[in-house]
Amino acid sequence: MANEKVEFQVYNSMTRQKEVFIPKETGKVKMYVCGVTSYDYSHIGHARAYVAFDLLYRYLKYLGYEVVYVRNFTDVDDKIIRRANELGEDPTALSGRYCQEFLKDMDDLQCLQPTHQPRVTEHMEQIKEMIAKIMANGCAYTINGDVYFSVDSFPEYGRLSGRKLEDNRAGERVEVDSRKKNPADFALWKSAKPGEPSWESPWGPGRPGWHIECSAMSAHYLTHSFDIHGGGMDLTFPHHENEIAQSCAACRESNISYWMHNGFVNIDDEKMSKSLGNFFTIREVTRLYHPLALRYFLLGNHYRSPVNYSISQIEIASESVFYIYQTLLDSEEALSAFQQGTETAKNAKGRVTPQAQECINKLRNELKTKLSDDLHTPTILNAALQEALKLMNSCLTILKKKQQKQQHLSASLSLTELLKEVKAVLDVLGLLAGSTCAEVLQQFKERALKRAELTEEDVLHAIEERALARKNKDFARSDQIRTDLAAKGISLMDITGTTETAWRPCVRSIQEQPAAPAQPKKSAAAVQEQPVAPSQQKQPSAAPQQEQPAAAPAQQDHPTVPPQ
Repeated sequence: MANEKVEFQVYNSMTRQKEVFIPKETGKVKMYVCGVTSYDYSHIGHARAYVAFDLLYRYLKYLGYEVVYVRNFTDVDDKIIRRANELGEDPTALSGRYCQEFLKDMDDLQCLQPTHQPRVTEHMEQIKEMIAKIMANGCAYTINGDVYFSVDSFPEYGRLSGRKLEDNRAGERVEVDSRKKNPADFALWKSAKPGEPSWESPWGPGRPGWHIECSAMSAHYLTHSFDIHGGGMDLTFPHHENEIAQSCAACRESNISYWMHNGFVNIDDEKMSKSLGNFFTIREVTRLYHPLALRYFLLGNHYRSPVNYSISQIEIASESVFYIYQTLLDSEEALSAFQQGTETAKNAKGRVTPQAQECINKLRNELKTKLSDDLHTPTILNAALQEALKLMNSCLTILKKKQQKQQHLSASLSLTELLKEVKAVLDVLGLLAGSTCAEVLQQFKERALKRAELTEEDVLHAIEERALARKNKDFARSDQIRTDLAAKGISLMDITGTTETAWRPCVRSIQEQPAAPAQPKKSAAAVQEQPVAPSQQKQPSAAPQQEQPAAAPAQQDHPTVPPQ
C-alpha cells in the first residue's frame, strides 16, 4: 500500500455528491450488490456492473479493509418461468444452469468471488419472515393470497430516485392491478399460479416479489445496517427505492451509508436492447476478444459514465492489453537472460535510476490518488501505466545493446522494480492474469485468427509469400500482402537485424461494422521487434468517455533503399 494518506471518496447516489468513505465499523466493510436474474447468458451491461464493483471490492481490500461482499442470484422470477416454458424445461434447472454460466463469465473477466452468493430459492424463510414483520408494522396488506407493500405508509418513498408518487404510471414500471390501494404499491408475495414454482406461506402458496428478495438476503448476511449497496443505474427506481421502503418498514433502524450505481452501456451510440438487434452477451464478445480486453475497455471509462461499446473500441482495448503483456513477457525473458548470463547481477552493487524511481513513485501514487477519487480508472490506464511501460521498453533496449556493465546492471535493477510495480497495479485493477504472459499472448493471437477467419498456417504462408516478393523486389505485392493482413487484424513485424518476420494482432485497418465511430488517428510508429506503445490517451477529469490510443498503421514495404 502506498504510504501517502489519501481519503477514499465515493459518489453517493442518495446525497448526489462525493463523500469520504467511513465504514460503520473501523477496518471492516459490508457491501451488497444486486445480482443477475438467471434465465439467459449475461450481457455486457452485466459485465459493466460487476467489473465496476469487483474493482471496488479489490480496492477496499488493497486499502486493508476486511470486506464482506454479497452478490445474489434471483433464481425464481417471471422471466425464468417464461423462458423455461418456452424451452419445455424445469425453471429450477434452467436458472441453475445459467447461474453457473454467469460464474464462468465472471471468472473469465477476473472478477473475484464474493464472500456470499445467495440464491432466492435458498432463503424463502428469511423472505417470509421479513414480509411478516412489514405486515405486523402496518405497511402491507393482502388480497386473495397476494401481499402488497403500501407506499403511502412510507413518507420518504422516492428519496433515492427523486421521483414523486404521482410520477409512477401503472403499466410502465409498476404492475397494473386495480385491486391495489395505490397504483404504485408493489408485490411482496405473489399467489401461486398453475404450473409455476411455489412455496407455502401464511398467505397461501406462492413466491416472493422481486424487490423483497434483496432486502431479506442483505439483512440476513449483513444485518439491516451496512456500508454499501450497489447496482446498475437502472435499478435506482423502482428496485432500490422499493428496497429502502420495505427494509425500513421491517426494521426502523435499517440504514445503508452509501448507494453506488454504475452507468449504462450503449452500442455504437445507441442504447443496447434486444429489440434494436444490438444486444451482445459477454460470451459473444469473449469468443472473439480476450476477456482481459473487455475488462480493460470497461475500466477505460469511469464507472458512473455511459460506455459506448463498438468494434473499434474493443479492438483498441485488445491491442492495449496485448502491448502490456508483450512488455511483461519481454521484461521477464530479458531479466532471466541477464541474470543467467552474468555474475555482475548477483555480486555488483547498483541502483535503480532516478528516472525509473520517479516513474515507480508516480505510478504508485497515481493508483491510490485516482482510485481514491471515486474509482477514477481512466487516468491510471492512459497516463502513469503507459509511462511505466514505455520506460520498461527503454530499459529493454539498453539490455540488448553493448553497454558498460554498470549501465546494464542499472537497467536490469530498474526493469525489475518497474516490472514489480506494474504487476502490482494490474493486480489491483484485476488485469493480472493467473496464466503466464506467454499463455495470455497466445490466447490473444488465437482470437485474432478467429476474427480474421484464418489459421496460423495461413499467416505463415502469407509471410513466406511476402518474403519471396521482397526478394524479387516486387514491393507492390509485398505491400499488398501486408495491407490485406492488416485489414483482417494481423500485423507483420520485420525483426530488426534479422530476415525474420513475426506477426501479432492489431486493430483492423478497415472496420466492417454498422454505424462505426470515427476511426482513431494513426501514429507514425515504425514496426519494431518491441511492440510500439499506444499513443498517450487524453482523458478529461470527469471521464465521460475514453479517448482510445491510436493503433500503428501497416508498414509499407517499398523502401527508399531496398532491404539487404
